[in-house]
Amino acid sequence: MGRIDKENYYLDIAQTVAERSTCLRRCYGAILVRNDEIIATGYNGAPRGRKNCADLNYCTREALNIPSGERYELCRSVHAEANCIISAARSESLGATLYMACVNPADGSLIPNSTSCSMCRRQIINAGIERVVIRDTRDRYRVVAVQDWIDGDDSLPER
Repeated sequence: MGRIDKENYYLDIAQTVAERSTCLRRCYGAILVRNDEIIATGYNGAPRGRKNCADLNYCTREALNIPSGERYELCRSVHAEANCIISAARSESLGATLYMACVNPADGSLIPNSTSCSMCRRQIINAGIERVVIRDTRDRYRVVAVQDWIDGDDSLPER
């Protein structure tokens, strides 16, 4: 048996963190790594002390058939990336890599082509994170240079 590469090692941990998610639609897990050390972890779930969708057995966005990526103001959850960033000092985030995995809570399968929403992208940029590694399959992943999100500013109106 061969030794697992570092990217998949950290993605395995992010995927395990996703098991703490309380979302009924998508279970995200994120870990922040700098200098080969895990700085923070985060998963998507309701703010501390509030009831979460898994306990309520109800998702407003699901009930309203809101497509993925839209109307996040109706979501009870704080996103995994945001929770991870909240748990780390900015000085620790500078130059770090955020590893992310997204799992379908219905069957436990990985959801390929997942990415951060525009609000989380802004938080990642401001935290000084350098790269985001996103798992697509058990051994395939994408590496995003955060500078690409800065250069390809998706918050500008199209002309």
